[in-house]
Amino acid sequence: MHGEYKVPGGKLVVVDVDVEDGVLRHVRVAGDFFLEPDEALDAVNGALEGAPADTDAAGLAARIDAALPAGTVMYGLTAEGVGVAVRRALARATDWTDYDWQLIHEAPQSPALHMALDEVLTAEVAAGRRPPTLRVWEWAAPAVIIGSFQSLRNEVDPEGAARHGIEVVRRISGGGAMFVEPGNTITYSLSVPESLVQGLSFQDSYAYLDDWVLGALGDMGIRAWYQPLNDIATDQGKIAGAAQKRIVGPDGGPGAVLHHVTMSYDIDADKMVEVLRIGREKLSGKGTASAKKRVDPLRRQTGLAREAVIDRMIESFRARYGLVQGKVTDGELARARELAHTKFTSPEWTARVP
Repeated sequence: MHGEYKVPGGKLVVVDVDVEDGVLRHVRVAGDFFLEPDEALDAVNGALEGAPADTDAAGLAARIDAALPAGTVMYGLTAEGVGVAVRRALARATDWTDYDWQLIHEAPQSPALHMALDEVLTAEVAAGRRPPTLRVWEWAAPAVIIGSFQSLRNEVDPEGAARHGIEVVRRISGGGAMFVEPGNTITYSLSVPESLVQGLSFQDSYAYLDDWVLGALGDMGIRAWYQPLNDIATDQGKIAGAAQKRIVGPDGGPGAVLHHVTMSYDIDADKMVEVLRIGREKLSGKGTASAKKRVDPLRRQTGLAREAVIDRMIESFRARYGLVQGKVTDGELARARELAHTKFTSPEWTARVP
């Protein structure tokens, strides 16, 4: 069995392993990491040899840490990363380059239709009728997008939303509220087979699916990092937040993962704090000025037009994994429009957590 895992902010770890009588055998760890002394690699392999095949990634990492020679130096490599690579091998996880990725970047859509497209397209990936897809959103109207489990009254000031013409919709994924305006936000979705994140913990899957965009930002001169659980940050502050939803496949079989990210290109912070009821914990008792400092727009950090940032992100993804132009099919669009009407614009769904 073969597994690969790129350590967030680090290097690629590759593991080849067999399972005999319920334990790991013939373990071979490799990669483009740096490790000193040389015999530390033998220690890593030896620590994994004979481990029960059902040992989780943390347990495998503990075995490695206990076996490393004194003074071992790892660069681009962690014991946890090796443990994850082993679990991915045992789960027969797939890799980004195993797929023919499709790009969808179409005309602006209403907020409710975007919510519906995420659900429909990810269900199509789960059913095997659509390849893994990167969809870049264009917004037709300003909106507040609240997480699946958030309280509507706690998150949104209805008077502020009405005053500024802000539509409120609820998405199918968890996480916090997003304030978006056309031209000020870069939003994208990844709809991927569940096998791509096999062997990863929920937290690790966020880092894994965010890694490509960290590389894209790096190509634009921005040193960004994944900040658990679901943020992307720089030394200037938060620039993006991610959320996920698992969708079960047909007949309960292997499904798909929706991973979507909203990045701040620019922001009207004064309007945002009039529309969102920013929680006291997030403000830390420092008033609305703290809310304005929580997000640092890409426009200022890159000096690039929004369209140029998006183009560079797309090209970075294409260079890494391949990407062909696609579109939402007529059938997918029809189902999404129906879902937007029956679910995502319905008061029952929007206020399902009052």
